[in-house]
Amino acid sequence: MKKSNVQILNSARTGWILFLLLLFTGVQQQLFAQAKPIFENGEAQIVPEFKDSTKWISHDLWVETEFDTDGDGKKDRMHVAVTRPQQTETEGLKLPVIYASSPYYAGTAGNNREFFWDVRHELGEPGPPHVNPEVKRTGERPIISNTEIYIWVPRGYVVVHSSSPGTGLSQGAPTVGGQNESLAPKAVIEWLTGKENGYTSPDGNEKVTAFWSTGKVGMTGTSYNGTLPIAAATTGVKGLEAIIPIAPNTSYYHYYRSNGLVRSPGGYLGEDIDVLYDFIHSGDESKRAYNNRTVRDTEMAQGMDRITGDYNDFWAGRDYLNQMGNFKAALLMAHGFNDWNVMPEHSYRIYEEARRKGVPSMIYYHQNGHGGPPPLSMMNRWFTRYLHGIENGVENDPKAWIVREKDPQNKPTPYADYPNPSASEVTMYLTGGAPDAGTLNLQKTTTAKRETLVDNYSFSGSALAQAEITEHRLMYLSPVLKEDVHISGTASIKIKLASDKPATNLSVWLVSLPWNEGRNARITDNIITRGWADPQNHSSIRKSEPLIPGKFYELNFELQPDDQIIPAGQQIGLMIFSSDREFTLWPRPGTQLTIDLDGTSLTLPIVGGKEALNRSIQ
Repeated sequence: MKKSNVQILNSARTGWILFLLLLFTGVQQQLFAQAKPIFENGEAQIVPEFKDSTKWISHDLWVETEFDTDGDGKKDRMHVAVTRPQQTETEGLKLPVIYASSPYYAGTAGNNREFFWDVRHELGEPGPPHVNPEVKRTGERPIISNTEIYIWVPRGYVVVHSSSPGTGLSQGAPTVGGQNESLAPKAVIEWLTGKENGYTSPDGNEKVTAFWSTGKVGMTGTSYNGTLPIAAATTGVKGLEAIIPIAPNTSYYHYYRSNGLVRSPGGYLGEDIDVLYDFIHSGDESKRAYNNRTVRDTEMAQGMDRITGDYNDFWAGRDYLNQMGNFKAALLMAHGFNDWNVMPEHSYRIYEEARRKGVPSMIYYHQNGHGGPPPLSMMNRWFTRYLHGIENGVENDPKAWIVREKDPQNKPTPYADYPNPSASEVTMYLTGGAPDAGTLNLQKTTTAKRETLVDNYSFSGSALAQAEITEHRLMYLSPVLKEDVHISGTASIKIKLASDKPATNLSVWLVSLPWNEGRNARITDNIITRGWADPQNHSSIRKSEPLIPGKFYELNFELQPDDQIIPAGQQIGLMIFSSDREFTLWPRPGTQLTIDLDGTSLTLPIVGGKEALNRSIQ
């Protein structure tokens, strides 16, 4: 049956109306579509609607914790700042959170050396008193810090910062690794996951909620700021899905002591845990006297023990490796192999335990010093996977990423794991040559030989390594390498020694010679790794006992982890000396250490094992 002209016209009109309706609906959907995160190649991309910082919403609040450490009878509240896209307010958008916490945001006391301990004194004797500074608080509300904001807010995250207990506008007392430094970020994360413990003021009752949070939180930061993500993760708090600690301090004993020895962090000779407490104590001035009395002058003064350097319950309570039972946050660890401030063992010990527990883990090591984050793409993939839930396969990526010696930090080489699975331990033995250099050999020979060095802190380790002949160190060299030698893992030393005094420092450097001081020298050219120990702790890190002069004792301890390729043409050198001018106490020069060469050996983790090393030195 044929349609009339009127029917045809009506059908056409209906079609045009439907077309216009559909077109209008599509335009309307485009105009009113909710801005949301964008992902490409497994990474969160910059969202055009989130880019304009003038449209970000910034506000601050106080989150109540479960502790009272400033003695006022009220639970301490942490000062928290939030920066988020305006769409979280106007469109009901919920986003995951990147969270950073720090004791540094509100200012510090500065690195005036009069605040540090004087290292010029005999071992086993107390050092002279030092000055306790006062910190002048800085910063303006509502911004606590701008770190992380410009990276992550445009990529579809809310960024949250908080000041640690007893710093800035956060209540409580700084404890430098005490329990409240773990519970404080835990409380903030609980607020971000729905707990009603947020308030608009430090003392009021008006509550504020994190209605814009998906409840997925990731933490990151460098140094102390990298320690706090680990501290929070040890609580097992729900919602902390992933952390990226960068050069974190994971044990304050390992930071200020080494195998029973009082040993300063590199660049901060004479610093100790009470000095760091004073350095960060920027909180309420009216609470400082109480905090100083209870924390610095009681707990720390009684526990830190600069006399023996022994490990004790005070230090055990500030070692996060002891608190890993509830740890479950996906871990991307970052560190520098030549970080002599927070040394590379700090990251490796936590990474190793997380891997043992089955926690998703990855480690990034570069060849430079303190700090240095993984490439942004690597961090982005980590947070995208665990905070946004995008299946980008990051959990199947290589577990270790090592920046090779001549490469930029954003171009790491992937490996199956760290240490390199192809590495195995190779033991080298000593043949004498003092005051010149002796040798390192793969074959053990019995010589019944002993060699002696004389302690003198006046000479730096680098000066001793370059000296052709000196009585202040013992040096043992491998043959000149015919092929590159790849060290990956933790070297260790067994050393048999005697001292002519009841106490002595012991320092060990592994060096690459000849020493390069040229204009184009790289940080990896000279020092391979280092270690320190107190011979008085030869039997236990928890108990030191005075040495009987002339009696030989055996020590076994590890050097710092490393992954380094020693190039052909160099020699691997084991340097043994006493006081390390940059790290240890400075006792009066003259102590004599005697090394029994038959009872001393060096074990190296060599990629390719003994065969590879033998091929290089034969």
